[in-house]
Amino acid sequence: MIDNLKKILNEDQDPKAIEKITAKLANMLMSNEEVGYIAVQKKPAVTILPDSIVVTNKRIILCKPKNLGLSMEFVDYDWDDIGGAFVKEGLLGSDFSFSTKSELTHTVDYLPKNQARKLYTYAKEQLDKLKNTVSSVSQEATPIIEPAIEEVETEEVTSFAEIIPSTQLIPDTEIESPVPHGEKMLKDLSKEELFEKLQNYKKLLDNGLILQGEYDKLKAEILQYL
Repeated sequence: MIDNLKKILNEDQDPKAIEKITAKLANMLMSNEEVGYIAVQKKPAVTILPDSIVVTNKRIILCKPKNLGLSMEFVDYDWDDIGGAFVKEGLLGSDFSFSTKSELTHTVDYLPKNQARKLYTYAKEQLDKLKNTVSSVSQEATPIIEPAIEEVETEEVTSFAEIIPSTQLIPDTEIESPVPHGEKMLKDLSKEELFEKLQNYKKLLDNGLILQGEYDKLKAEILQYL
């Protein structure tokens, strides 16, 4: 802490104010947290209780004296919650502002220009480190592997009977030749056999295997013997 304090102090800062702030921060810093810079408000008139802003490698801390300097209010924001940092220079000093991802903006005014510039530079470095870290993590993400598509060889249909619905098939025992029998053959059949033959011809007609005219001719020949 002492080495960092020597680096932070310059002719624009009040050593007593810096020492007071660092003493209060001693018990607030997290493990592996280091103070990067401290800027102290310097108004044109005498500033007894100036506000200050501290930047570390983990967060931004706003320090505001309360109760006539007897206590100090600390408000901090992690770097991953910071949206951006800005500096506005004027005749009597500079304003250092930073915005959060929740759309809040905080400003510390009347900072010496040199301090405001160092704050801005340090803030940009931390934000760039955070951005590069997020980028490297996203690039190392596991790539999405698309599932392999297995090609199934189709079997060629060689028999048209395989694609005819079963409801349209007629058992072989029920299909007879549409060619009419001679008069002698029909004459030798019983009435039951003639009626069954007529039914078979009707099935052939219904399934489109013979034409209506052929069916009528066959029917007429059978009716002669019923």
